[in-house]
Amino acid sequence: MHKFTISLLLASLISLSSYADELRLQDNAPTRYTVVKGDTLWDISGRFLKDPWKWPQIWRMNKAEIKNPHWIYPGDVVVLDRSGAHPRLSLIKSASGHTVKLSPRIRGTAIDDTGIPPIPASAINAFISQPFVMEKGALDKAPRVLSAEEDRMELGAGDHAYATNDNTNTTNWKILRPGKALIDPDSKEVLGYEVEYLGEARTVVPGDPQRVLITAASQEIEANDRLKSADENYSFRYVPHAPSQPVNGKVISAYGGLAEAGQYATVVINKGARDGMEEGDVLAVYRNGGKADGITLPDSRSGLIMVYRVFDKVSYALVMQTTRPVNLLDFVRNP
Repeated sequence: MHKFTISLLLASLISLSSYADELRLQDNAPTRYTVVKGDTLWDISGRFLKDPWKWPQIWRMNKAEIKNPHWIYPGDVVVLDRSGAHPRLSLIKSASGHTVKLSPRIRGTAIDDTGIPPIPASAINAFISQPFVMEKGALDKAPRVLSAEEDRMELGAGDHAYATNDNTNTTNWKILRPGKALIDPDSKEVLGYEVEYLGEARTVVPGDPQRVLITAASQEIEANDRLKSADENYSFRYVPHAPSQPVNGKVISAYGGLAEAGQYATVVINKGARDGMEEGDVLAVYRNGGKADGITLPDSRSGLIMVYRVFDKVSYALVMQTTRPVNLLDFVRNP
């Protein structure tokens, strides 16, 4: 019985120690913080925690709440409670003054909602509605640009053009171009094909062919570029969190064809839904240590990324923190 009690006590101490290691408060963590416009969940979490992606733990969120979170709004007060065995957060709503003990109340759904987003909306607003990755030939049957109204070879914002139609009554279009193949650096498997976003168009004279006005252009538009409905909305509902399974992947592309990426740049990793990746997963990025004088050097951690869009075989992530640029073929692992 005495041995059992000692074993139980040791197990409890180990458990508490493990929890303390997992959930580290900032040295100057405030007792209360009033949320202001422009805050993000990542920012607020970083005020209380040294590891911002552990936000769900201090809120005691379950997996369903991580995937479909409640919202915090400007004016709400986040309160740090240290009275129990473990620290936890609660929320005082600005309107009613009611304290929510487990998590913020549910309100809002979209990226343009007034609720506090998980990461800076401005950092990915230009990317989230774009299809990014498709299977080979996915755009083959999509409507296509035929020619400019004035027979010009290249088009830009303000130009009119003729295009085929798909009889879906769509009037707002994204203009796209099939891009490069994304290839796994280890298995050499083709993981999908990037799609270049060229701009936006609006139908001004329906029909087949239809007449469209190019309302925005990020680069020159040509005949045979494809049209896809721009009416799709992308929800921004998730909470930064550690992956629920081990991850060992690589950065295989950076948005815009860059060789390296800094804070708030978008990168592509070779892990997707089939590997268990989810929106909100936070990963650490490591640079290969290489060798010196024949000695293998340890990999060095260079930053954190957070997944914000998941496809079957790849995911898009935002560089959240970095001590140096994130490079192609850098490793991504659990934080």
